[in-house]
Amino acid sequence: MPNKSADLTASSVTDTTRHVVQEFLAARMAGDVEWLVALFANDVDWLLAENPAVPWIRPRSTGAECAAQFTELAEHTVAEDARASVDTFLVDGTDAVLMGYLSGTVRATGKSFEGPFALRLTVEEGRITRHHLYENSVSIAEACTPS
Repeated sequence: MPNKSADLTASSVTDTTRHVVQEFLAARMAGDVEWLVALFANDVDWLLAENPAVPWIRPRSTGAECAAQFTELAEHTVAEDARASVDTFLVDGTDAVLMGYLSGTVRATGKSFEGPFALRLTVEEGRITRHHLYENSVSIAEACTPS
């Protein structure tokens, strides 16, 4: 006999994850760092391949540091050229995966970058505890490197 209580709990967890990720996307679009800080847990498992040529990519571990990445990205790129599209949004329990395409222009060099991305987020107790981003780091590094 199926366990309806367990099914409802799993559905509730998935719904919470989906809601928090949608809030995360809305906060990113709005450029609302305070909202982002509120969405991140105090301690975050942050993964973004280190890239010394890219000023906004560095290790982070607190909610405030994670939210600050978005401010740093905005400082170093041309807002009018920034594009991101999500074509896949999968949620299973506490985990969500977004896949899509991003592009932009580095302010200091005027060079563009582009490529696919995948973002894995984990939501626990209504806050983001994992943020693992996989992107075309070569294209971004080349755009950050002066000619």
